[in-house]
Amino acid sequence: MNKILLTGIISALFLVCSSISLSIFAEETPSPKTMDHVTEMGGSLELWVTLAHWTTGLATVVLAVALIRTFHHMRAVTNMTTVETEYRLRPWIAPTGPIKKMEKSISDDCQFDIAIKNYGELPANAVTAKFVKSTKPLTRESFQSSDVNSYDLGPVMPTMEKHFWFFIDSETWKKADSGSVPLYTGLYFEYNHAGKTSGYGMLSEYSSTTKNFVHKDMWIDDEKSVS
Repeated sequence: MNKILLTGIISALFLVCSSISLSIFAEETPSPKTMDHVTEMGGSLELWVTLAHWTTGLATVVLAVALIRTFHHMRAVTNMTTVETEYRLRPWIAPTGPIKKMEKSISDDCQFDIAIKNYGELPANAVTAKFVKSTKPLTRESFQSSDVNSYDLGPVMPTMEKHFWFFIDSETWKKADSGSVPLYTGLYFEYNHAGKTSGYGMLSEYSSTTKNFVHKDMWIDDEKSVS
Protein backbone atom coordinates (compact mmCIF):
# COMPACT_ATOMS: atom_id res chain seq x y z
CA MET A 1 0.00 0.00 0.00
CA ASN A 2 2.90 2.41 0.71
CA LYS A 3 4.22 2.01 -2.87
CA ILE A 4 0.78 2.72 -4.33
CA LEU A 5 0.32 5.84 -2.20
CA LEU A 6 3.84 7.03 -3.04
CA THR A 7 3.16 6.60 -6.77
CA GLY A 8 -0.09 8.53 -6.44
CA ILE A 9 1.56 11.36 -4.49
CA ILE A 10 4.46 11.68 -6.97
CA SER A 11 2.04 11.66 -9.90
CA ALA A 12 -0.14 14.29 -8.25
CA LEU A 13 2.84 16.54 -7.56
CA PHE A 14 4.09 16.12 -11.10
CA LEU A 15 0.65 16.93 -12.48
CA VAL A 16 0.37 20.05 -10.34
CA CYS A 17 3.86 21.24 -11.27
CA SER A 18 3.22 20.67 -14.97
CA SER A 19 -0.07 22.52 -14.81
CA ILE A 20 1.53 25.46 -13.01
CA SER A 21 4.38 25.59 -15.53
CA LEU A 22 2.00 25.58 -18.46
CA SER A 23 -0.17 28.24 -16.83
CA ILE A 24 2.83 30.51 -16.24
CA PHE A 25 4.01 29.98 -19.78
CA ALA A 26 0.57 30.71 -21.19
CA GLU A 27 0.12 33.88 -19.13
CA GLU A 28 3.63 35.25 -19.71
CA THR A 29 3.76 38.17 -22.21
CA PRO A 30 6.87 37.70 -24.33
CA SER A 31 9.12 40.68 -25.20
CA PRO A 32 10.25 41.40 -28.79
CA LYS A 33 13.64 39.88 -28.07
CA THR A 34 11.95 36.78 -26.70
CA MET A 35 9.75 36.56 -29.79
CA ASP A 36 12.81 36.80 -32.02
CA HIS A 37 14.43 34.03 -30.07
CA VAL A 38 11.31 31.92 -30.31
CA THR A 39 11.11 32.57 -34.03
CA GLU A 40 14.71 31.44 -34.42
CA MET A 41 13.86 28.24 -32.52
CA GLY A 42 11.26 27.48 -35.17
CA GLY A 43 9.09 24.50 -34.20
CA SER A 44 11.06 23.64 -31.06
CA LEU A 45 8.66 25.54 -28.81
CA GLU A 46 5.62 23.80 -30.22
CA LEU A 47 7.37 20.47 -29.71
CA TRP A 48 8.09 21.25 -26.07
CA VAL A 49 4.50 22.35 -25.44
CA THR A 50 3.19 19.18 -27.06
CA LEU A 51 5.51 17.04 -24.96
CA ALA A 52 4.36 18.89 -21.84
CA HIS A 53 0.74 18.20 -22.67
CA TRP A 54 1.44 14.51 -23.31
CA THR A 55 3.42 14.26 -20.09
CA THR A 56 0.59 15.90 -18.14
CA GLY A 57 -1.92 13.51 -19.66
CA LEU A 58 0.28 10.51 -18.85
CA ALA A 59 0.69 11.71 -15.27
CA THR A 60 -3.08 12.06 -15.00
CA VAL A 61 -3.58 8.45 -16.12
CA VAL A 62 -0.93 7.19 -13.69
CA LEU A 63 -2.56 9.14 -10.87
CA ALA A 64 -6.00 7.73 -11.71
CA VAL A 65 -4.70 4.16 -11.78
CA ALA A 66 -2.85 4.67 -8.48
CA LEU A 67 -5.96 6.10 -6.82
CA ILE A 68 -8.12 3.20 -8.06
CA ARG A 69 -5.62 0.63 -6.80
CA THR A 70 -5.40 2.45 -3.47
CA PHE A 71 -9.20 2.42 -3.16
CA HIS A 72 -9.40 -1.32 -3.85
CA HIS A 73 -6.58 -2.02 -1.42
CA MET A 74 -8.21 0.03 1.34
CA ARG A 75 -11.52 -1.75 0.76
CA ALA A 76 -9.80 -5.15 1.07
CA VAL A 77 -8.06 -4.04 4.27
CA THR A 78 -11.39 -2.83 5.68
CA ASN A 79 -13.04 -6.17 4.92
CA MET A 80 -10.18 -8.07 6.56
CA THR A 81 -10.36 -5.85 9.63
CA THR A 82 -14.11 -6.43 9.91
CA VAL A 83 -13.69 -10.20 9.72
CA GLU A 84 -10.85 -10.12 12.25
CA THR A 85 -12.93 -8.04 14.64
CA GLU A 86 -15.94 -10.36 14.34
CA TYR A 87 -13.83 -13.42 15.13
CA ARG A 88 -11.82 -11.76 17.88
CA LEU A 89 -14.58 -9.96 19.76
CA ARG A 90 -16.56 -13.06 20.64
CA PRO A 91 -16.22 -16.11 22.95
CA TRP A 92 -14.34 -19.25 21.91
CA ILE A 93 -14.84 -22.33 24.09
CA ALA A 94 -12.48 -25.29 23.68
CA PRO A 95 -10.68 -27.91 25.82
CA THR A 96 -7.28 -27.09 27.24
CA GLY A 97 -6.05 -30.67 27.45
CA PRO A 98 -6.95 -34.37 27.19
CA ILE A 99 -9.58 -36.36 29.05
CA LYS A 100 -8.20 -37.55 32.38
CA LYS A 101 -9.39 -40.30 34.68
CA MET A 102 -9.54 -39.16 38.28
CA GLU A 103 -7.96 -41.32 40.95
CA LYS A 104 -10.90 -40.88 43.30
CA SER A 105 -14.54 -40.69 42.28
CA ILE A 106 -17.39 -39.00 44.10
CA SER A 107 -19.63 -41.95 43.16
CA ASP A 108 -19.37 -45.68 42.52
CA ASP A 109 -18.78 -44.98 38.83
CA CYS A 110 -15.44 -44.02 37.34
CA GLN A 111 -15.02 -40.26 37.16
CA PHE A 112 -13.33 -38.38 34.30
CA ASP A 113 -12.31 -34.76 33.97
CA ILE A 114 -11.79 -32.37 31.06
CA ALA A 115 -10.97 -28.67 31.35
CA ILE A 116 -12.38 -26.06 29.02
CA LYS A 117 -11.36 -22.44 28.52
CA ASN A 118 -12.78 -19.32 26.93
CA TYR A 119 -10.11 -18.26 24.43
CA GLY A 120 -12.18 -15.32 23.20
CA GLU A 121 -12.36 -11.74 24.43
CA LEU A 122 -16.04 -11.75 25.40
CA PRO A 123 -17.93 -13.89 27.95
CA ALA A 124 -19.70 -17.09 26.85
CA ASN A 125 -23.20 -17.15 28.27
CA ALA A 126 -25.07 -20.30 29.33
CA VAL A 127 -22.44 -22.90 28.46
CA THR A 128 -23.96 -26.37 28.21
CA ALA A 129 -21.90 -29.57 28.24
CA LYS A 130 -23.28 -32.64 26.47
CA PHE A 131 -21.92 -36.14 26.99
CA VAL A 132 -22.68 -39.46 25.34
CA LYS A 133 -20.95 -42.84 25.47
CA SER A 134 -21.34 -46.06 23.51
CA THR A 135 -19.64 -49.33 22.61
CA LYS A 136 -20.26 -48.46 18.95
CA PRO A 137 -18.64 -45.63 16.97
CA LEU A 138 -20.31 -42.27 17.43
CA THR A 139 -21.00 -39.54 14.88
CA ARG A 140 -21.83 -35.86 15.14
CA GLU A 141 -25.49 -36.77 14.82
CA SER A 142 -25.20 -38.85 18.01
CA PHE A 143 -25.73 -35.68 20.04
CA GLN A 144 -29.31 -35.58 18.75
CA SER A 145 -30.17 -38.91 20.41
CA SER A 146 -32.01 -39.37 23.69
CA ASP A 147 -28.93 -40.94 25.29
CA VAL A 148 -27.18 -37.59 25.56
CA ASN A 149 -26.74 -36.13 29.04
CA SER A 150 -26.68 -32.33 29.33
CA TYR A 151 -25.22 -30.22 32.12
CA ASP A 152 -25.37 -26.47 32.68
CA LEU A 153 -21.93 -25.01 33.30
CA GLY A 154 -23.07 -21.40 33.53
CA PRO A 155 -21.14 -18.47 32.00
CA VAL A 156 -17.43 -18.65 31.23
CA MET A 157 -15.52 -15.37 31.28
CA PRO A 158 -12.56 -14.58 28.99
CA THR A 159 -9.42 -16.61 29.87
CA MET A 160 -11.48 -18.44 32.50
CA GLU A 161 -11.22 -22.25 32.87
CA LYS A 162 -13.88 -24.66 34.05
CA HIS A 163 -13.76 -28.40 34.66
CA PHE A 164 -16.41 -30.77 33.43
CA TRP A 165 -16.83 -34.21 35.02
CA PHE A 166 -18.51 -37.18 33.41
CA PHE A 167 -18.97 -40.71 34.67
CA ILE A 168 -18.74 -44.21 33.21
CA ASP A 169 -20.05 -47.18 35.12
CA SER A 170 -17.34 -49.38 36.60
CA GLU A 171 -18.31 -52.52 34.69
CA THR A 172 -18.13 -50.83 31.28
CA TRP A 173 -14.85 -49.17 32.20
CA LYS A 174 -13.29 -52.40 33.38
CA LYS A 175 -14.09 -54.09 30.07
CA ALA A 176 -12.86 -51.11 28.05
CA ASP A 177 -9.65 -50.83 30.04
CA SER A 178 -8.90 -54.50 29.46
CA GLY A 179 -9.58 -54.15 25.75
CA SER A 180 -12.42 -56.68 25.67
CA VAL A 181 -15.04 -54.03 24.77
CA PRO A 182 -14.55 -50.81 22.78
CA LEU A 183 -15.54 -47.52 24.36
CA TYR A 184 -16.50 -44.37 22.47
CA THR A 185 -17.29 -41.00 24.01
CA GLY A 186 -18.67 -37.75 22.67
CA LEU A 187 -18.38 -34.30 24.24
CA TYR A 188 -20.02 -31.14 23.00
CA PHE A 189 -19.86 -27.67 24.56
CA GLU A 190 -22.59 -25.30 23.42
CA TYR A 191 -22.77 -21.61 24.30
CA ASN A 192 -24.66 -18.46 23.35
CA HIS A 193 -23.51 -14.98 22.43
CA ALA A 194 -25.46 -12.01 21.06
CA GLY A 195 -28.49 -14.12 20.20
CA LYS A 196 -26.43 -16.75 18.40
CA THR A 197 -25.26 -20.21 19.41
CA SER A 198 -21.87 -21.83 18.83
CA GLY A 199 -20.31 -25.10 19.86
CA TYR A 200 -17.21 -27.26 20.07
CA GLY A 201 -17.51 -31.01 19.54
CA MET A 202 -15.15 -33.91 20.13
CA LEU A 203 -15.52 -37.64 19.45
CA SER A 204 -13.02 -39.99 21.10
CA GLU A 205 -12.17 -43.66 21.43
CA TYR A 206 -10.49 -45.18 24.45
CA SER A 207 -7.27 -47.05 23.69
CA SER A 208 -6.51 -49.86 26.13
CA THR A 209 -2.95 -49.96 24.77
CA THR A 210 -1.99 -46.34 25.40
CA LYS A 211 -4.45 -45.94 28.28
CA ASN A 212 -5.91 -42.69 27.00
CA PHE A 213 -8.68 -41.31 24.82
CA VAL A 214 -7.78 -40.82 21.17
CA HIS A 215 -9.72 -38.02 19.49
CA LYS A 216 -11.27 -39.20 16.23
CA ASP A 217 -13.09 -36.00 15.29
CA MET A 218 -13.02 -32.41 16.52
CA TRP A 219 -14.98 -29.52 15.06
CA ILE A 220 -16.35 -26.04 15.68
CA ASP A 221 -19.91 -25.02 14.92
CA ASP A 222 -19.80 -21.34 14.07
CA GLU A 223 -22.40 -18.87 15.26
CA LYS A 224 -25.96 -19.65 14.20
CA SER A 225 -29.05 -17.63 14.99
CA VAL A 226 -31.07 -18.97 17.87
CA SER A 227 -34.59 -19.75 16.65
